[in-house]
Amino acid sequence: MLAGKRILLVVAGGIAAYRALDLIRRLRERGASIRPLLTAAGAQFVTPLSLAALAGDKVYSDLFSLTDESEMGHIRLARDNDLVVVAPATADILAKMASGFASDLATTALLATDKPILVAPSMNVVMWENPATKANVATLLARGVRFVGPGAGNLACGEVGDGRLAEVMDIVAAIEAQFAPKLLAGRSALVTSGPTFEPLDPVRFIGNRSSGRQGHAIAQALADLGATTTLVSGPVAIPDPVGVNVVRVGTAREMLAACEKALPSDVAVMTAAVADWRPEEASSAKIKKRKDAPPPAVKLAENPDILRTIASRGNGRPQLVVGFAAETGNAIEQGRAKLASKGCDWIVANDVSEPGVLGGDENIVHIIDSKGVESWPRLSKTEVAARLARRIAGAFV
Repeated sequence: MLAGKRILLVVAGGIAAYRALDLIRRLRERGASIRPLLTAAGAQFVTPLSLAALAGDKVYSDLFSLTDESEMGHIRLARDNDLVVVAPATADILAKMASGFASDLATTALLATDKPILVAPSMNVVMWENPATKANVATLLARGVRFVGPGAGNLACGEVGDGRLAEVMDIVAAIEAQFAPKLLAGRSALVTSGPTFEPLDPVRFIGNRSSGRQGHAIAQALADLGATTTLVSGPVAIPDPVGVNVVRVGTAREMLAACEKALPSDVAVMTAAVADWRPEEASSAKIKKRKDAPPPAVKLAENPDILRTIASRGNGRPQLVVGFAAETGNAIEQGRAKLASKGCDWIVANDVSEPGVLGGDENIVHIIDSKGVESWPRLSKTEVAARLARRIAGAFV
């Protein structure tokens, strides 16, 4: 898929810059040619010699180099490729990209390119969550810049949270997705993602720990294969997929209404972790704790079963309905039971008690259908999404 593809790799400053060396190696294994562009900050972490040795090409870094400009001007450098990748992408370079800076060779090339841009952010969690960074990310997404990651976990600074550079193979998968055949062109897809929040009062709710990472990744993967994709998302704190129509909801009933409005579609992938119950009556004011009084009783009502509702539709039922079964043990058995009770075509069963699954970056899934069970190894959620999207495309051949 990457054979003969030319990639301009911008390596910005950050401790994760060393992982660009492995990224170059993986991409060249797949037949891509890499032209490295190293920022001054990036050169504090990796050397031009290392990048050049692995890329088999010259490393560019100086906007005002007479030699480089005579051999390859910065405009040609920006455009003589099929894709521009920034890995790692620091808060600094994201801010410069969003503001249209052209203060060095990297930012000049990024401003001058007419090719797709893919960035892999890497920074401290507080920097990633800063409103300025969020605004810059939103600006770049609106301009069509693609993002892969960041991941969550232990950071080099000792803190924990979002900000880790995506795994190298996730970046490779995102690059391959740029060049993937549009196997779902002309098809439409509906995806649900994230949790639902069922209000107890104006400040409290019943919800769960779903991050939405898997559902969002699936929506992106389906869009990458050419499907016209609608994502109905509960409350999450991750960026929207690029090229996807996103509908934001809060409760299960709102999610069902949004899904029904999005139909008809060729495929529906119900990934959201929908709350099974909601308070029968939500208080209009904050429920106060009263001294020497028992906690208030909360009467629960059952929420609509979105998967069963969509799968049991007569007219307008998607041709393929895929449900998710998040279990805490016996995932395959529970998945089989869910396949029978929900009326869907496939169930993707996973055990969310496995470390790194619920709210994390990895998943271990079992695809259950009428033919049996197909178990996948532990994969990143990005790779799970890419595999599932290809499997879905195969169902329409």
